[in-house]
Amino acid sequence: MTIFSLLFLLLSNAVTFRREKSILYSKQTIIILLCSCFIALKNLNVSFLDKGIGLYGGLFHATPITQVFHIFIFFISATILLLTAFYPRKVWVKNYASFYALFVSKFSYDTNLINKMGQQFRIIEYPLIILFIIIGATFLVSASDIVSVFLSIELQSYGLYLLSTLYRNSELSTSAGLTYFLLGGLSSCFILLGTSLLYANSGTTNLDGYYVITCLSSIANEYTNNMLDWYKPFYLNISLLIMSVGFLFKISAAPFHFWSPDVYDAIPTIVTTFVAIIAKISILIFLLELIHYTSNFYFSFSFTWTYGLLFSSFLSLIIGTVLGLTQFRIKRLYAYSTISHLGFMLLALSINSLESIQAFIFYLMQYSVSNLNAFVILISIGSSLYPFVNNGNLKEQYNNLRDRNNSPIQLINQLKGYFYLNPVLALSLAITLFSFVGIPPLVGFFAKQMVLSAALDNGYVFLTLIAILTSVISAVYYLNVIKQIFFDKHEYILNKEFTDTTLHATIVPSIYNKVNTVNDVSFTVKDIVLSSSLAITISILTLILLLFIFISTPVLSMSRLLTLIMFNP
Repeated sequence: MTIFSLLFLLLSNAVTFRREKSILYSKQTIIILLCSCFIALKNLNVSFLDKGIGLYGGLFHATPITQVFHIFIFFISATILLLTAFYPRKVWVKNYASFYALFVSKFSYDTNLINKMGQQFRIIEYPLIILFIIIGATFLVSASDIVSVFLSIELQSYGLYLLSTLYRNSELSTSAGLTYFLLGGLSSCFILLGTSLLYANSGTTNLDGYYVITCLSSIANEYTNNMLDWYKPFYLNISLLIMSVGFLFKISAAPFHFWSPDVYDAIPTIVTTFVAIIAKISILIFLLELIHYTSNFYFSFSFTWTYGLLFSSFLSLIIGTVLGLTQFRIKRLYAYSTISHLGFMLLALSINSLESIQAFIFYLMQYSVSNLNAFVILISIGSSLYPFVNNGNLKEQYNNLRDRNNSPIQLINQLKGYFYLNPVLALSLAITLFSFVGIPPLVGFFAKQMVLSAALDNGYVFLTLIAILTSVISAVYYLNVIKQIFFDKHEYILNKEFTDTTLHATIVPSIYNKVNTVNDVSFTVKDIVLSSSLAITISILTLILLLFIFISTPVLSMSRLLTLIMFNP
């Protein structure tokens, strides 16, 4: 794949203009990711047959869970790259919208309403940095040595720091990237301290060695006190607890969440989409295997390091819900929503039973898809409002929003009455938010029900009650957004420059068309619609959330199969 991507890049430099290079790079990166999906899918049979194989002397390992989530990360990343691989809006004239017209002629136009000069289409480094982040994420999912763990998390993190500050003309983006970098460096210190303590205590860097020592220490504590005099399991717990603090920083779980609302809100929405999803998937899957192999043992005392994750789950549920009630900026609301959902995922992780791990795998997948759909819809709404101006009481506030070119939708009030401008997009966003709440028969309901059922079966009654209460309370801020979209009146009017303007386009015959006539076509601003790439992506993701009850068997069977393989090595 490296050789192919290098050839693609060299060819693209030779055949395209500079203005279109970034778009071409994004399309090539999507092809690379889809090919990587095919390779991972082909190798899935090997990992299933052998229940996992070691790679590079034990630095990495390939198991069914790692391979499945490699494919998942590739698909999610390819979907996010669609936002920069195609323009968000297009001209749609009915007479020239057939497949035949598409192949025999070229529709040529020049208008600022398409926003072809947006900064996201001029940054050619964007796809390359995303590839580095994906490499770090896939390595972290497969890491089986504390050296490879630290290198993978840093490769992923440094790419995210660069991505956050990539928009050079944005002061907000630069300051948010610096904040992210400084606090990310602090979290890396915790990870490094935890890994150094693990090595100092055990003399090995391989995670398999810690799993073996864990089993031996449980036997030693059960039968005799002299079998492992040189080893104190308390050190292992403290080391893993310190290391988990660093990872909780990275995924912005409470009480280490304070950086994420500011960073999510300040960086461009396209970048927020990637930062909010991919980083969490890789770290949570790594924590899944670490928890599974180091928490199922007994000590002469009752403390285990996973109690720290339970405490973080409790705080995430409370903080993500309560602080989300006071937000009036949409991306800060998404950030607190993510913190609240992390509480559910950490609860399922900490329980570490057959039912809870199945619930965790399913919850992580469905929430990643729901979160992706929420951000894509937000970007699409911003693109659709490009020819409109606000003429209401908050006109000056909207016009004075900082960095509004990179993040058009920043305030929840900007969504007022959007249903009357674009009913389909508004309904898609409502379905996504209802899924976040957990309203049946949407996919979010089944995910929350599985986590709560696993928690009750294992005696976590108090945390289950907290999760139910916070889930009900969090519905308030989701429903407030839906109320403003559907029941308030919008204050948007079409820009006077475009009201009576007639735009012109040219139909140029392609080389396959024998007729060499050139036709001029006129169109209005109403003929400019959402691009096919965004429309198809939103349609598919929304239908997955809405019709999950009819396609639930394959997904639930896969998560159960992965869990059974994990519990029956």
